[in-house]
Amino acid sequence: MKRLLPGILLAAIAGTASAQTNMDMANEYPPNSIHAETADHFIRVLGEESGGLVIVTPHHGGALGYKSVDHYDAVGDGAVQIATSFSGAWSGINPIFLVSSLPFLATDLDDTRALYEATRPYYAAAMEADNQVFLYATPWPASGFWGRKPVDTVEALRGLKIRSFDTPGTTTLVNAGAAPVQLSWADIVPQLTTNGIDAVLTSADGGASAQFWEYLSDFTEVNYALPLQVTHMNRDAFEALSEEDRAALLEAARQTETFGWDLLSSRVSENYATLAQNGVTVTTEVDPALIASLQAAAEPVVSDWAERVGPDAQALLSAYRAAIAD
Repeated sequence: MKRLLPGILLAAIAGTASAQTNMDMANEYPPNSIHAETADHFIRVLGEESGGLVIVTPHHGGALGYKSVDHYDAVGDGAVQIATSFSGAWSGINPIFLVSSLPFLATDLDDTRALYEATRPYYAAAMEADNQVFLYATPWPASGFWGRKPVDTVEALRGLKIRSFDTPGTTTLVNAGAAPVQLSWADIVPQLTTNGIDAVLTSADGGASAQFWEYLSDFTEVNYALPLQVTHMNRDAFEALSEEDRAALLEAARQTETFGWDLLSSRVSENYATLAQNGVTVTTEVDPALIASLQAAAEPVVSDWAERVGPDAQALLSAYRAAIAD
């Protein structure tokens, strides 16, 4: 008989053979972030699709004490049943999870979707091997530079103490002349308050959700990447559900993926309006030499990633490039 994971409570409903399942969902990012909104949508749809039999409680803002880098093992081990996680944080687990945050590989929504479709089977296979179920993934808005002034020239970036979110970003920024510090999301504000960093590589959405305007005055659009947030589930928890509830969960995941990708189409303009309301200057026109410098700095990073991943990298990149060429 399979032992139920901690936190999964099965309560028989009187007069039926059905049972209600309660699960927890971890999320490092704030309740007003795009991926908290997407997670809340998933929870709501799952409740509807399951007739109220599968209840998920969200824990936004790292309330369970986990960062995205911790989610992978926490979900695989069953410490938490579901998590929504920034996939780039898992570079030390499997480099396949870095693909969506590789700099300047996909810089708009259509290309990011094509890259995701090429990569999704590899995500699912990696998680399958680690006792997890890949549910869905949705993108962050494009990453740019938050700073105390516009970071719109090669000179403005040179020597800048800037937060990066993964190893490829750190290497790219070093190659471009900056002085990056790799930090998890939860560690950014403490570093800003102590002047440990002067700038942050992240999206306008991420900065708005954490009210970066309390520390930084500018956001510069460079369309560095649109990294993915992955929602994943412990396989034992998934298999403990009834066949009907598993179907409801997968349907909720399907609907939420559509919701999350559609949400991005209006999110950037909404973010920029919020930033303007809070006194943040948004710079969308940058020196072409800066973009050229960043792209050149990124080329060896992408090549190194492909070597680490091996044949799978070549297969998915070929599929991606064929898709965007059509």
